[in-house]
Amino acid sequence: MSLLTPDATSDLGGPGWFVERRATARSSFDALGMPDAREEVWRYSPIGDLNLAAYSRSLPSGVPMAPLLEGLDSLECTRITVSGGVPRALPATPAGVSISSVSSHGEGEGILGSVAQDDEAIVAFNTANLPDALVIDVSRGAMVATPILVIHEIGEGATFSRTIIRMAEGSSATVIEVSCGGNDGALNVPVAEIAVGDGANLRYGSIQVLDRSAWHLATIQATVGRDANIAQFTAGIGAAYDRCRTDAVLAGQGASSILRSTYLGEGDQVHDLRTKQDHAAPKTISDLLCKGAVTGSSRSVYTGLIKMQNGAVRSNATQTNHNLVLSKEAHADSVPNLDIAENDVRCSHASTVGPIDEDQRYYLESRGINPNEAERLLVRGFFADLLDKTAFPGATDFVAAVLNERFEGLEIS
Repeated sequence: MSLLTPDATSDLGGPGWFVERRATARSSFDALGMPDAREEVWRYSPIGDLNLAAYSRSLPSGVPMAPLLEGLDSLECTRITVSGGVPRALPATPAGVSISSVSSHGEGEGILGSVAQDDEAIVAFNTANLPDALVIDVSRGAMVATPILVIHEIGEGATFSRTIIRMAEGSSATVIEVSCGGNDGALNVPVAEIAVGDGANLRYGSIQVLDRSAWHLATIQATVGRDANIAQFTAGIGAAYDRCRTDAVLAGQGASSILRSTYLGEGDQVHDLRTKQDHAAPKTISDLLCKGAVTGSSRSVYTGLIKMQNGAVRSNATQTNHNLVLSKEAHADSVPNLDIAENDVRCSHASTVGPIDEDQRYYLESRGINPNEAERLLVRGFFADLLDKTAFPGATDFVAAVLNERFEGLEIS
């Protein structure tokens, strides 16, 4: 059944409140319409090429684990599998953690959409087609040492998933999400909504290694409470069009947000990153670093917004985006933005777009390293700089291994 048919949202079943929520979201999506590249947050994107009428909803089915995911086998973790957007048999959980599906959760109606609202078209589209959602609750004061790894199996057609993470006051945890599969031109529309309570600490990773024919439209929305912290890491490796929108609202005094993001574009891939650092309270801190490279005829887009609301006094925000362009046909756009409604704040942003530094290449070649190897060493160093600054057990090691494999065949001209 096409996603655009009238019955597309009513045949998913579930509790009455869920059916009603989907219908309401469908109405919102119909009113909002699909976004287009004339909107600032979709500028430079190929979103106009997406033909929703060509997709039917993907059904839950086991997708063979991609060989590169075998690198996660040795990670000591609590592993959860989500297939076709539906959480499968849920594992035993560490002390202080509750894992459930939203359709069976006692607070399901109040949880879904408490952070990710349906006034944004892609979120409304996700809610309207959502078969279920994964809920991860970390209880007050719980210190969860073992990472929680969520593997999203993406099959043919369109997949819609939602991960809801609620960190209670004073808790600490690590959650890593990996999207794999997605062959035959699949469409993946995941949403993560994250609430970090006062004094809590969350490390959250989102890694996309889909088939190169897939489309990936991801949304990550987080609210951070008083004296709480969220450290995020996102990486885009696969997909034909890879979009990740990451918003963090620093809602409580002393809240902080760290975001490290990376991508590698090859062939005709498009990597599209949009971020918002929204300071809504005093003495909040945000620090963003995004580094990526494009080669072949691939493209990248980065658009970032630092928003300082009235009352966010003595807040500090930094935003840095560096892009390596490794071929004549590749292209990178970088658009940093500031929206400041308060005087007593500090904001800085920087962006660079360019080829490998010729002086660095000459230095390596002058010491007997051949030109091709010198270029690959410099690209490795470019990415290693970001990964070394990202204290993220399991996730960064996995991404580094995937990137190193890609570097072997990397075309630089």
